Amino acid sequence: MGNLRIRIVGTVAVAGALALALAGCSSGKAASTGGSSAKSAKTATSAADLGGMDALVAAAKKEGQLNVIALPRNWANYGQLMDNFTTKYGIKITDDNPDGSSADEVAAIKSLKGQNRAPDVVDVGQSFALSGAKESIYADYKVATWSAIPDSLKDAQGNWINDYGGYISIGCDGSKVSTCPTTLAQLNNPEYKGKVALNGDPLKANAAFSAVWATALANGGSLDNIQPGIDFFGSLKKAGIYKPVQATAATIESGETPIVLDWDYLNAAKATDINAKGGKWSVAVPTDGHLAAYYAQAISKYAPHPAAARLWEEYLYSVEGQNGFLKGGARPAAEVAMTTDGSIDKALLATLPAVSGTPTFPTDAQTTAAKNALTQKWASTVSG
Repeated sequence: MGNLRIRIVGTVAVAGALALALAGCSSGKAASTGGSSAKSAKTATSAADLGGMDALVAAAKKEGQLNVIALPRNWANYGQLMDNFTTKYGIKITDDNPDGSSADEVAAIKSLKGQNRAPDVVDVGQSFALSGAKESIYADYKVATWSAIPDSLKDAQGNWINDYGGYISIGCDGSKVSTCPTTLAQLNNPEYKGKVALNGDPLKANAAFSAVWATALANGGSLDNIQPGIDFFGSLKKAGIYKPVQATAATIESGETPIVLDWDYLNAAKATDINAKGGKWSVAVPTDGHLAAYYAQAISKYAPHPAAARLWEEYLYSVEGQNGFLKGGARPAAEVAMTTDGSIDKALLATLPAVSGTPTFPTDAQTTAAKNALTQKWASTVSG
């Protein structure tokens, strides 16, 4: 995508044939508390703690500002979501480092603590949701629609909550490639020499990490064994097929990276611009390595605008917010509940790739083990 957001390793993954639907540096003054309502907002674990939604809205409007970080406007429809939030509540949003990583988000919480420019909320890969919770840098908060989110997609205390997800897919420009691959195994083909790329470094970018995990599943690996995926990319690198550069709209349009492994909603978002410039961009969810994942929302424990942070979460998990993610081609965390009660946008839902099956989720230990294995083996196997 034009602004490919690099997400750090470690999401909740879904393996096998599945249906996801089922389941900066600067000095600054210390952050102001925004009055008594903002002080109480710092410890509010629900809107009810502030006296209800009207009271939360009033407190957030008094603060008048929300700091987000690492949210490209063309990632899961975040641009429109931010614009709609500002229109709805009159609260200005500052999006710092839109091309940053989950690592950058967590680092900003720590390094900018006490500053008014510090991030209020983050949207991170699952491993950083888990590690941030262990480091106690997030605030517990349960949105009004808490019950609509499956237990497997949220922290029991509200420390983090998954917001949207998607499948690893293969994007391909048919104007630069004679036959586009539809499976991960097909990537190991001399025809694709110098043509296959990822959304960044798998050691830092969550989408890239997940792509490696998907290729592991396609090559005899499992949620307990990512090594076959690392070995597969080692083979692609040795054969000159894998190009270790971050794929962007510019590299795709220039022909430098005509085949890209990325989330399906991000690959799909590239089609309009690429095809308008003469490309023939197509997207396939590979049949031999189904892997999907969710990202997670969390509120900084040190948020300079704690009421606005909590109102942002309420908005993202409202029907409007969840359908907003769906408009961006991502699967909302509340999809099952919204499908059941009829509040989901059926026309948008129908545009998603149809994938059937029963989802299985890795344990925290599996996610951590996969991340550690990649950290230990990637450089020597692929970059060495």
